[in-house]
Amino acid sequence: MNSDAGKKSKDFVQSVDRGLSIIKVFNEKNPELTLSEVAELTGFTRATARRFLLTLEELNYVGSTGRHFYLKPRVLELGYAYLSSFNLVSIAQTHLEELTNKLHESCSVSVLQGHNVIYICRAASKRIMTINLGVGAQLPAYATSMGRVLLASLSVFEIEDYFKTVKLEKLTPKTITDEKLLRAALVEIKKNGFAITIEELEYGVQSVSIPIHGKNGLVIAAANVSAHAGRTSKEDLVSKFLPLLRDHVKEIELILQLQK
Repeated sequence: MNSDAGKKSKDFVQSVDRGLSIIKVFNEKNPELTLSEVAELTGFTRATARRFLLTLEELNYVGSTGRHFYLKPRVLELGYAYLSSFNLVSIAQTHLEELTNKLHESCSVSVLQGHNVIYICRAASKRIMTINLGVGAQLPAYATSMGRVLLASLSVFEIEDYFKTVKLEKLTPKTITDEKLLRAALVEIKKNGFAITIEELEYGVQSVSIPIHGKNGLVIAAANVSAHAGRTSKEDLVSKFLPLLRDHVKEIELILQLQK
């Protein structure tokens, strides 16, 4: 995160920013949108929204039914370019699958983007959970174990910027939304090297997470194991899941260190 994120350089290209803003308003809740809805969600005028939508349609990133617009598969190329250039993804995926086979629970790796964590790889268990996540899914960082690990790794300036702009909302009765309590939790996480969240994101969902360090020793991502609270205790997360998660992350970090 950048404390100067709101400032734009002289080289800033507004049309690129607007085009990406159009793409980002489409999501699971809004798979199809009218021109008026796109304009309202982006804050653009109808004329501006229409111009960008038609351009994206001509480039085959957006499709239209006549009244509604929707994203087309070509949008996946944007994310694939990142994933294919990020060695961590291919390295971590194998380890996540191995860990999932050992624990029979879902394992994930994510990075911090703004106020959210974005899943970059995941190995899901066959056990059914309410929450449905995949690569590219975004969740609020403050309510997730991976998000808290990543927030705990931020500099003083970055964390101050985060709290100035984030909106802390109760997702469940257990979600920590008090800034002082959350700040204290981040200090503890940085000290202990891991984070645990119990039903703060969704009822029944709990997880343990640790940071993944890059060649320079800085935190580049976070890995977690998540399980249903009905079949796994907090003690299990610490005594059973955490050691195995650490073992696999150490191997991931070693491979990253050995790469040119």
